[in-house]
Amino acid sequence: MATALITGASSGLGEEFAWQLASAGRDVVLVARSKDRLSEMAQLLAGATNVAVEVLVADLSTQEGTAAVAARIADKDRPIDLLVNNAGYALKAGFLETDVADEVAALDVMVRAVLVLSHAAAGAMSSRGRGAILNVSSIAGWLGNGTYAAHKAWVTSFTEGLASQLKGTGVSATAVLPGLTHTEFHERAELGDYDELPEFAWLEAEDVVSAALAAVRRRQVLVTPSVRYGALAGIVKVLPRTWVRAAAGRNRV
Repeated sequence: MATALITGASSGLGEEFAWQLASAGRDVVLVARSKDRLSEMAQLLAGATNVAVEVLVADLSTQEGTAAVAARIADKDRPIDLLVNNAGYALKAGFLETDVADEVAALDVMVRAVLVLSHAAAGAMSSRGRGAILNVSSIAGWLGNGTYAAHKAWVTSFTEGLASQLKGTGVSATAVLPGLTHTEFHERAELGDYDELPEFAWLEAEDVVSAALAAVRRRQVLVTPSVRYGALAGIVKVLPRTWVRAAAGRNRV
């Protein structure tokens, strides 16, 4: 039975990944900080889909938490066939107002953990000659508007380089770059300005996850799960960076 490990699995896109993968018959390993929420999810998933569900409580902002997840990925007796690096969040203030410790913790979750876990997965999977790594990036990575965007720009660039280095190993690397998506993300970060945006600007978590998993099956490196956001990304890439920064600077994410 194929097994997927999903970080940030307790809510949002991570929860949707867990449901879609379990519904497709994959065993899943759920990783997040909240033991109660993960245990509740595990019961629901196992009961509804009849797959094996494992809970791994870990804080990816710490070296100990990341090391525990990396060790699970590298376990030869319980192979992971798909790693979904999904954990991430936005801070509640701009760079000049945040505590540097909060900035470093966010960097650890969205950059360091992605690197460490991808390294563990790439090694274990390439030794078996099969597997896939899926990194959740963001269309924000094409913008110049804060540390979250910078982290996601790194994820996109890292995934492209990783995909090139994995050629011939039987292992693929994919980054999904969604735009605004209906999850708890913006509410938790207290990004109230986004509530004023029209409905057509928003994507549904189900559609984002479906597009991401389809891209993994195609071994596609980058996927933007929306025609309109794909077009926006194309436009942003050719616009003068001064224009992009001016437009993006109105929002923190």
